[in-house]
Amino acid sequence: MRVVCLYVPNGQAPHSEKYHYKLAWLDAAHAWLRDELAAHERLAVLGDFNVAPEDRDVHNPKRWAGQVLVSGPEREAFRGLLDVGFQDAFRLFEQPPGALSWWNYGALAFPRNWGLRIDHVLVSPALAQVCQACWVDREPRAHECPSDHAPVVAEFGSLL
Repeated sequence: MRVVCLYVPNGQAPHSEKYHYKLAWLDAAHAWLRDELAAHERLAVLGDFNVAPEDRDVHNPKRWAGQVLVSGPEREAFRGLLDVGFQDAFRLFEQPPGALSWWNYGALAFPRNWGLRIDHVLVSPALAQVCQACWVDREPRAHECPSDHAPVVAEFGSLL
């Protein structure tokens, strides 16, 4: 099994230089990951993608519409990874509404669940077949001085 952990640049704001860099970065990652998927049957790509793929991954889609992390071009780039052949392990399973992985530190965002699902585990078809569960572990986010992200956990059965 090959595991690729990545951090996709945040992008700062649509139309900024950093946003254009993010889209170019995702385009390059797409090409590289397509080749990795062809070379490795059991491939998982995970980390902070800084993209909420769908409105159900956003606490308030109307408020976030068009902003960085949820813009159309970012979502299209994320879908491009799925089109290559990856599957979103989280979406392989029924999930409760409001299952998010990132919350701003301000405005009591975590207790209010005002966040986004921007942390992902993408898996090859071979790994999708043995993926037994995937969820967001909110517990560490409630600790003193936590990360603003909660871990996304995927469990796999036998790879033999």
